Amino acid sequence: MDKWSLQDAKARFSEVIDRALADGPQVVTRRGEDTVVIVAFKDFKAEENPIDFKTFLLSFRGTWDLPMPIERHLPRKLDFEIPT
Repeated sequence: MDKWSLQDAKARFSEVIDRALADGPQVVTRRGEDTVVIVAFKDFKAEENPIDFKTFLLSFRGTWDLPMPIERHLPRKLDFEIPT
């Protein structure tokens, strides 16, 4: 993210907007501290309506080609007796 001082952002506001559209969020600082972020509206709307976690995980279905072996374990015989 690029950073702009408040004075520079005011003087070059059109350029700040163009950079937000082309390069992503732009940070504006006041007295050396990060104050606001200027983002493209389409990016703002995407953050406003995030997908739920299940949909996010399901979106990866079939994108990895990893072998997933199924291990089957038979019940073990216990070597001790339970006192009664």
